[in-house]
Amino acid sequence: MADGGFDDGASFRLVAPGAPPRPQVGAAAFRLDRADAVEWLQTLSDASVSLAITDPAYESLEKHRAVGTTTRLKQSRASSNEWFQIFPNARFPALLTELYRVLARDSHLYLFCDQETMFVVKPMAEALGFKFWKALIWDKEQIGMGYHYRSRHELILFFEKGKRKLADLSVADVIRHPRIRGGYPAEKPVAVSEVLVRQSSSPGELVIDPFAGSGSVGVAATRLGRDFLGADLCAEAVAAAAARLGEAGARRDDSRYDAVRR
Repeated sequence: MADGGFDDGASFRLVAPGAPPRPQVGAAAFRLDRADAVEWLQTLSDASVSLAITDPAYESLEKHRAVGTTTRLKQSRASSNEWFQIFPNARFPALLTELYRVLARDSHLYLFCDQETMFVVKPMAEALGFKFWKALIWDKEQIGMGYHYRSRHELILFFEKGKRKLADLSVADVIRHPRIRGGYPAEKPVAVSEVLVRQSSSPGELVIDPFAGSGSVGVAATRLGRDFLGADLCAEAVAAAAARLGEAGARRDDSRYDAVRR
């Protein structure tokens, strides 16, 4: 992560609010910016986004770091980048306000978090108009660090704006996939994001992640024919995500960026 500002290195194809998806022309498109999540969302138009999936570096991670139960905020031999700046709980109202504004009328929001952050985010999101359905479980299939009932799962809060039916009502609320080891800090498996993208969007629609990290959500969107728009404060993360999206077959399309700006 780093301070705000925009990188002109990548982009996406916008689907206008209320309009049918544009016909697919070649690969899915993307844009990535180096920016603060809230400031970046403030530049996007109302109801311009079909789906948001994101994973803020929540405040409770500081407690885990203090007792040595996470390396998420440290450097390690697996990566040379500076680990994330914490996103404080006090900023969640601003983040959720902007997410609600930019999401289309009938759309979903998925937010990765831990148990402590869930109790902070849920009432804030509901007060803004989101409907909370449940916390999905990402079962990492391998036990993690800790002292009291060591964790092997992470929560994914499932919110709805308006009313949108899931693509497949037979999908369980537990998503099983091994954690990523030796990659970008706290990297999420693309396969987990693919479940969410497939369930809550259609080909040609726009998926965003304001805490894009190494781009797992974007890769999932690309593989499923959705366009992607993301931001991160870390220049190294933006570069890594752009490379991954290119390798996944997404195309950069800077000409579309102005269409989604306020």
